[in-house]
Amino acid sequence: MFDRLEDLLIRYEEVMGELQEPDVANDAERFRRLMKEQSDLAPIVEAYKEYKQCKQNVEDSLMMLEEESDEEMRELAKEELNDSKARIEELERELKILLLPKDPNDEKNVILEIRAGAGGDEAALFAAEVYRMYVHYAESRRWKVEMISLNENGIGGFKECVCMITGQGAYSRLKYESGVHRVQRVPETESGGRIHTSTITVAIMPEAEEVDVELDMNDCKFDVFRASGNGGQCVNTTDSAVRLTHIPTGIVISCQDEKSQLKNKDKALKVLRARLYEMELAKQHDAEAEARKSQVGTGDRSEKIRTYNFPQGRVTDHRIKLTLHKLDTILNGDLDEIIDSLIAADQTAKLAKMNEQ
Repeated sequence: MFDRLEDLLIRYEEVMGELQEPDVANDAERFRRLMKEQSDLAPIVEAYKEYKQCKQNVEDSLMMLEEESDEEMRELAKEELNDSKARIEELERELKILLLPKDPNDEKNVILEIRAGAGGDEAALFAAEVYRMYVHYAESRRWKVEMISLNENGIGGFKECVCMITGQGAYSRLKYESGVHRVQRVPETESGGRIHTSTITVAIMPEAEEVDVELDMNDCKFDVFRASGNGGQCVNTTDSAVRLTHIPTGIVISCQDEKSQLKNKDKALKVLRARLYEMELAKQHDAEAEARKSQVGTGDRSEKIRTYNFPQGRVTDHRIKLTLHKLDTILNGDLDEIIDSLIAADQTAKLAKMNEQ
């Protein structure tokens, strides 16, 4: 590990040197690539430099304890020694985590799909609430949310909703949200006052660039139609809505959020690329037996990942056995505690796997 860290330290200094060259700003692609590499290496290098300093502090403290006779100075040396040793242990774990292979999709934007499952209108109402939860969470992180398509049920619920979330590290945090979300409560649509269980499915897909997915436009069939629902007179009176059918896979995507037919086509293609990319990622996951054993981070859509229990005011994430009694704040977008716990569990599992090798 330490040989690798030394190599990364040398590389970081090389990158910083290249960025100081007068002509580097003239080559936009090279400048962007170097800045990206510098930002990726900086946290590792900073932690490693602190680690080396702590190791030096341990040596200095031991030397002082050998040479120093003054009791007060010896106490200070012992305190410094204990602090440095404790910090070295913390930094060793931090460095192992920083050196874990990075998910190449982590910095990508996200296509979010929410679909009502079992429970009819109640499931659709909960789907709308979960959509708002993610909107609030995105706003708290200064990400942008853009609706792509929406199929409502007439009483404020969402049968299906597709949107794009744009922002730094969106996929790295939201990827753990894929799966079945279960709600237990007395539905607004139920007069008998009985607790019902309903489900929705959430899919988080990294936005795929054109280089990620080879898409033959001859495989794509576009139909245009008049949009329906809320959207203003322009949306409802022109053939601006687009239905895209991908013939080889049978994937159908409708997009009617924009007034412009071209913009709707562009959005539909983004969703199609993301779905095709997700299918390719799923194949890769299925090829690895370990990926099927641990669902944290893989986002299996058929798996029940979380329960929102209204009578008890609790949210339980079943993958990591985490229960929080703050349902209202979570539905208001306060997801960081759950997501941070999922990231920590994922890192722990990866570290354990790495230690086995």
